[in-house]
Amino acid sequence: MKLQQLPNGARFEYQGRVFVKTGPLTARSENGGQQIIPRSATLKALDPPAPEQTSAGRGKLSESLVLSAFDTFYRTSTRLVDAASRPALEEARARFLAALQ
Repeated sequence: MKLQQLPNGARFEYQGRVFVKTGPLTARSENGGQQIIPRSATLKALDPPAPEQTSAGRGKLSESLVLSAFDTFYRTSTRLVDAASRPALEEARARFLAALQ
């Protein structure tokens, strides 16, 4: 693992010593003192990386919430487009609502 892959505050081992990342190229030794860590250095992360949140973990949106939000968007859009663009907007609205079925 490279230093650039670690967030600030992450603990890692380098050359048999334990460090805490303090900047893009710097780290503080657990024994004290700052040190520049070369970009080419291979490190051993000591803290497991935080799991990434996925959209699946957020749960489903209710259909009524989606339709309400889209309706608000659509009403605003109809005021913003010119008369020549309204048929295309209507078609896009129909395709969106059909996709929810």
